[in-house]
Formats: sequence, C-alpha cells, structure tokens
Amino acid sequence: MAAKTIRLTMAQAIVKYLQVQYSERDGKQRRLIPAMFGIFGHGNVAGLGQALIEYGAELPFMQPHNEQSMVHTASGFAKANRRLAMLACTASIGPGSTNMITGAATATVNRLPVLLLPADYYATRHQGPVLQQLEHPISADVSVNDAFRPVSRFFDRMTRPEHILTALPEAMRILTDPADTGAAVIALPQDIQAHAYDYPATFFEERVWDIERRLPNPARIQAAIEMLKHAQRPVIIAGGGVIYSEAHAELQAFANHFGIPVGETFAGKGAMPDETAMTLGGFGVTGTGSAGKLVSQADVIVCIGTRLTDFTTGSQSAFNNPDVKFISINVNGHDAYKQGALPIVADAREALRALTEAGKAVGLQPNPAYYEEIAVAKEEWQHLLKNEVFVQHKGEIFNQLHAINVVNQQAQPGDTVITAAGGAPGDLHQLWDTTNQRHCHLEFGFSCMGYEIPAGLGVRMAQPEGEVYVLIGDGTYLMQPSELVTAMKEDLKITLIIMNNHGFQIIRRLQMGRVGVSFGNEFRARDNGTNRLEGEYVPIDFAKNAESMGAKTWNVTTPEGLTKALAEARQETSSCAIIVEIEPHRYGPGSNVWWDVAPAEVTSIPETQQARQEYLENREKLQRYHY
Repeated sequence: MAAKTIRLTMAQAIVKYLQVQYSERDGKQRRLIPAMFGIFGHGNVAGLGQALIEYGAELPFMQPHNEQSMVHTASGFAKANRRLAMLACTASIGPGSTNMITGAATATVNRLPVLLLPADYYATRHQGPVLQQLEHPISADVSVNDAFRPVSRFFDRMTRPEHILTALPEAMRILTDPADTGAAVIALPQDIQAHAYDYPATFFEERVWDIERRLPNPARIQAAIEMLKHAQRPVIIAGGGVIYSEAHAELQAFANHFGIPVGETFAGKGAMPDETAMTLGGFGVTGTGSAGKLVSQADVIVCIGTRLTDFTTGSQSAFNNPDVKFISINVNGHDAYKQGALPIVADAREALRALTEAGKAVGLQPNPAYYEEIAVAKEEWQHLLKNEVFVQHKGEIFNQLHAINVVNQQAQPGDTVITAAGGAPGDLHQLWDTTNQRHCHLEFGFSCMGYEIPAGLGVRMAQPEGEVYVLIGDGTYLMQPSELVTAMKEDLKITLIIMNNHGFQIIRRLQMGRVGVSFGNEFRARDNGTNRLEGEYVPIDFAKNAESMGAKTWNVTTPEGLTKALAEARQETSSCAIIVEIEPHRYGPGSNVWWDVAPAEVTSIPETQQARQEYLENREKLQRYHY
C-alpha cells in the first residue's frame, strides 16, 4: 500500500512543517517557531508569501522595517525564551537577504537560535541572469547568499522541492542543540519555492524536539572536587550558559555552600539573581573592581557556560596567580577545553548539582580567611560607587552612570533592560543590580549597534508583563530607529532611554587612551578652518523623530526629571522614548582588568608614543597563555 502523500509547493510545505514543531525541556512543551518575520519582494512574495496566505493560519506573519532588524528581534526573542523558542525570518533576493547577514552573525556569535529563509536566484536558469544576481566569473552556482556560510551554524540551498525533507529536520536539530545552536540558513531559490512535490503526509505530523541536558562525566566531577579541595582562593566566572540552563538556584547554592565568589560575564549578567556574600556582579574589562581584584589572585577558576572572550579574560591578562588552574563547564567541547581547563562537557545545571553533591560528600569547606577577603573587596567597591561614582561632579551635568542608577532604582520585578553597543553595555555590566527580578539583557558577543530596539521587541513578545527598557546611546538610535513603527503596528510596548552624549563617546574614550587625540567620534559640524569634524555639536531632535514613529516622548536633564518620566512612561500602553541629555566625557570606574588594543607602533604624535610605551609595558607584565 502506497504511503499517503500531500501535493504542495515547497513554500507551502515549509509553512505547514514549521507549524507542527515543538520543543520540550524538563517536561514542558512549547511551540518551537510560533511566528515568521518577513519583508516581501519578487524573490519570496509568490512563494513563501502565497504559502503564508493559504496555509499560515498558525504561523502569524509579522512585518518589520529592516531585514537586519528582524533577525535581531528573533535573537532577542530566543534569548528571552532561554533558547527554547525561536522565530523564522524571510527576505527577498539580493539586498533583502544580505541585509540579514549581520543579524545572522550576531545570533551565531551569541549562540542564539534563529531560522533564516533568504530567497535565492532561479535554480532552473531558464531565465538567464535575473534581477539582483551576482555573476561569479568561475562559480556559476555561487550567489550572494553564500556569504551566510561563515556566520551560520547550518547552511543549505534548496535546488529541488524535495530537498526540504532533509534540510528542515537538520535545521531543527541544530536550532535545538545547546552546543551547536546559532543561525540556521536555508536558501530558497525563487522558482523552486513555487515548484510542487508529493510530500509524505507523515512529514507534517507534530514533532517534539527534546532540548537535552547533557550529564557530566563522574570522573571529571571528582577531579574538579580534588582541585577545589586544594584551592585557597577559588572564583567562579558565570556565563550565558548558566542563564540558558536556568541554573541560577544551583549556582547560588554551590557558591554559597562552598564559599566561592561569582563574577558574571555580559551574557551571564543575572546568573546570581540574589545578593549574597558571594555575589561580585560583572567581571572582566567592564566588571566591578572587586571581581577584577579577586579573579586576579584566584588559584582555581571555575568557568561555567562562558566562551572566555577577551573582555572576560582581559586579553589573557586577568589571571595573575602563577599557579592558576581552570575548571570549565560547557555544553560545547570547544569552549570547555579553553585555557587548558579540566573540561566538564555538560549542562550547567546538571554539572552544578553533581559538583554540589560531590563536594558535600567529601566535606569540602569554605576558607574562613577568604570570606574576609571577599567582604573587604566588595566593601571597597561599594565605597567607590557611593563616594565617587554616584555623585555630582562640579561643572558637569547629569551623567550616564547617574542615569543608570535612577533607572535601576525605578525598575520593578519583571522589568528588563537591554543594550548591546557603546558605553551602555559596560556601565550596565558594572552597575545594574539584577536582584528582585530586574533582568539585564546584554548582547556583547558581537556588540552590534542597531540590535537594541528590535531585540527589545523580541523580548516584549516573549515577556508580556513588566517594562522593557531599551537603553541606548544617540549613535545607536540613529542606526535603527524604524522598528518603533513595528512596535506600533504590533502593539508591542518598549521604552527607549536614549543617552544623548553627542557621539560615539566610548570609542572616543578608547581613542584618547590609545591615540591621545580626539578625531571623528563626536557628532560635530565640519570646521571650515581645519576641514575636520570638530565644530559645534550637531543639534538633533530625537524626541520629534521618535514621536513621528508613534512613541510618547520626554526630554530630561536631571535625575528628578528621569524619575518622573520613567513613572509616567510606565503608565503608557504604547512605546515611549525618554531622551536624557548627559555629560559627554564622564565614564565608569576601572575594573582592574586590562584590554589589549595596540597603539600605533610608529608615530610622530607624542601622546601616541606614550600610549605605545605603556601598552608594551602592560602586555609584557600582564599577558600570558594558559594551556
């Protein structure tokens, strides 16, 4: 007896398939891909567009205003859903599809699952060169979509309608694998989208993808406990893996029971959601001074769910104990073996449970003298904040550090603050208090300007309750404000807090430290005398701009004004934008962690010569390999 088939176009089959995919972890099921974002063009309107009209009742179509933005929205949605649910994105041939590449890179670098369906050129070739086609001189089968390959965890191009029978399940496998997830890209030639095939009916039956919790190797757990038994100053570096595993309670229990302080990476911000004696806050180049000091002296460092990039390791300068050893818990073997660590390739929650049980079994105890060191380091940091950071400096206006403190104080349980680039990620990493369920969503794996507003929409889609604060600089706002229109259409309220400091001031800070001269980072008019951008600040009315796209707006210049605006914005039901005029050149305190950015080796500028000398001294003194 022949198996039952359903004759559909490839695009129709994709739409029907996506609607019956589910994820499951810890016994809880949910729709894997509950919606599709897209902008139509000739490459997808007659294919996927037609399929969504006819078969997409359970796959709502959402229309953004920039293809890169919709991928960022998908990333924000996936992050807020702990990678258990994600969105699909479709774009037309050529620039529509290549606009998604930055979004794909951002998702893949941050290990966030997004399904991308870029349209592609005709596979049949009857038409000759088509609109927007790249004609490669030696590779006729190359299209601009091949640029997705290095920034994707999975890439395939459909040249036959039946190819989706293998491509879609493989994409789902990648998207639901914590170790391999990122952007999954299936390129869809315009003609093949409309070609029909007799698909097996079983292909459209509900399928549940289990999000596995990999168990640790018991021998590695015992080896880790042996290392911790001999440690005098252990430290934990908690990354995003703790949050995606929902291992917050297990991390706090482990840290508190054995007296091991915890510093958080950008992605791991909020891994320790309660303030305890072991909570250090952010760690790394933009972390707290207490975390930098304690990690510098640590003899055993337990890395949990972190990629250990240069902002975390201080470009391999943060670990100054000559005998330091590493233990690394990660679902990804590549990351678990970094730093010459004892690798525990496992789910963070399961590994922490196993470590806690094993530590108790051997009577592992905290070091009382170390408790005092931790308390002193934390007190020094709090004293610095109170007496130097959160104070008004003579001759200066309200600054970004004050503004963040105000927002944090006004935030309520369930609120989330989001940022990705400029000075805001570092300041939030250092200053935001995640206790009392005040969440912090920092994208700093790719530090993608323009991520924040669309990602805020994704967070709002995943989180109907609480405020979603998008805290960004004026430079980032100017890159991608158009998704305020999407927020208005879809009734997705977000509140923008735009720090107006007249330029890319955090890069100016780096420039002054590594070059010694300000050039090209502030929003200034061209000076007729020097022919450089060093005239007066360019006046930009951000409030009017945001208002034109549907936002309720405020301009504030004081802490009191910001407090009032935040209270009023909370009562609004549509998106809001609060523009905060801040001191341009006031930055956060040091973290005691170096960062390797090399000044010019040859220069006639005296300030750069001095910066080069200091750089060489620091590199020689601080930087080392761990293997």
